Amino acid sequence: MLVILGFAMIAVFMALIMTKKLTPVVALIVVPTIFGLFAGAGLGIGDMVMDSMKSLTSTAALLMFAIVFFGMMIDVGLFDPLVKLILRTLGNDPAKVVVGTAVLAAVVSLDGDGSTTFILTTAAMLPIYLRLGLSPVVLTCVAGLANGTMNILPWGGPTARAAAALKVSPSEVFVPMIPSLIAGMIVIFFFAWHLGIRERRRLALAGRLWAGDAPSAADATAKHDGGTPSGGTGTKARAGRAAAGQAAGGSGAAGAGSPAGSAALLLEVKPRSAAQERFDQQVLAVANDDAESVNASLADSQLDPNRDTLRPKLFWFNLVLTVTLMVVLVMDVLPLPYVFMIGSAIALVVNFPKVKDQAKALVSHAGSIVAVVSMVMAAAVLTGVLSGTGMVDAMAAWLVSVIPTSMGPYMAVITGLLSIPMTFFMSNDAFYFGVLPVLSETAAHFGIDPAAMARASIAGQPVHMQSPLVPAILLLVSLSRVDLGDHHKKVLWRALVVSLVMLAVAIGIGVIPFG
Repeated sequence: MLVILGFAMIAVFMALIMTKKLTPVVALIVVPTIFGLFAGAGLGIGDMVMDSMKSLTSTAALLMFAIVFFGMMIDVGLFDPLVKLILRTLGNDPAKVVVGTAVLAAVVSLDGDGSTTFILTTAAMLPIYLRLGLSPVVLTCVAGLANGTMNILPWGGPTARAAAALKVSPSEVFVPMIPSLIAGMIVIFFFAWHLGIRERRRLALAGRLWAGDAPSAADATAKHDGGTPSGGTGTKARAGRAAAGQAAGGSGAAGAGSPAGSAALLLEVKPRSAAQERFDQQVLAVANDDAESVNASLADSQLDPNRDTLRPKLFWFNLVLTVTLMVVLVMDVLPLPYVFMIGSAIALVVNFPKVKDQAKALVSHAGSIVAVVSMVMAAAVLTGVLSGTGMVDAMAAWLVSVIPTSMGPYMAVITGLLSIPMTFFMSNDAFYFGVLPVLSETAAHFGIDPAAMARASIAGQPVHMQSPLVPAILLLVSLSRVDLGDHHKKVLWRALVVSLVMLAVAIGIGVIPFG
């Protein structure tokens, strides 16, 4: 019964948030509560949740003050020069910007910390996405994929856990998996390029449709470029700046000379057949659904070059403060929540000396803070019920028991496949220290060594990183103002493909035995 209730609870939760019947916070609270009561938790469900919440308070504090600090740095203009540099380097081509996001997220992921990766990637790339009219869901998708794949680094956590649980060397687990890591990253770069092409197509199509509503301005532009009037199919999509403005949550006009308008200059809509026209309309509809995740107030407050929160004279101070903060984070000499608390306090006092301005700076990020902290606290209900009622243990034991003896020689491959769903709905600790040793003990009877089992167990990390039980992914979607359900719809199947490719490559080169 616990097994059925456990799987049903996860399925109902995912269905509700992906169909947007409930917000993630409400679903995280209501669904586990109902299933926990069915599981016989009774009044003890409160203690289960509170025990789980105690372990998440430091995470909530970290995310809260990280949002305050980096939101403030964006407000004061610290990242404006970086945005300009990236735009000059990558140009205004959406495909290059999205691929650049994957590269940046992968490089920053070398520090092994998902929260730091998402903070830096979002701070650097989100303003660019908003200025060009790109969907932030694309940003969260690409960043989540890159970080999830790089998470198999020995110092990232899962590899170390697998090695410790099976008493093997982390290098013995990771080094043979390097070809799989490379293959996974290649797939991610392909996905990033494809998503960028889709965004390019959306901006071009949106620009052409808008031009049809404003024939005089568009015709003048087209004639100047030697093209046809807006009613034809050969116009340059200069009017894409308006559509990009709409995608960024604005009123529909990004303004002359804006980066969004510059992006549209790259795009030319060529004559299309009726079937291609219908396809374009479908692509536009899907992409515009993604663009609904963009918050207009975020675009207005953080992208306005004349915003009153800019502090150009304090640029170097803010840069030194931020770099110092990052160095302390990497050195791990102080608890991360405290580091961001101190950094936020210093930044507030220096950039906003007046108490009134300090309060205003904090309140301006209240929406993001409430969204992410409430989600982390609500996640305690799900994790508390899963562990407190014994659902996690029952689900793990059932999965192990249903594997027939005849499948013994394939235990490594089975472990790799099981790691994909199991690390999504349970913590890495629960899987690597609770489930993996049992699977490895069974595999040992068929001559499969523990190192091979450990390698197979880390193949599901690209999917694991997208789990609502991972605080870092909650931070990513909150900073990007993206709905978790929208993120899951775009990222989950891609993460599954990456995991399967990594597993297949490992099997192909013989580091994971197959039969």
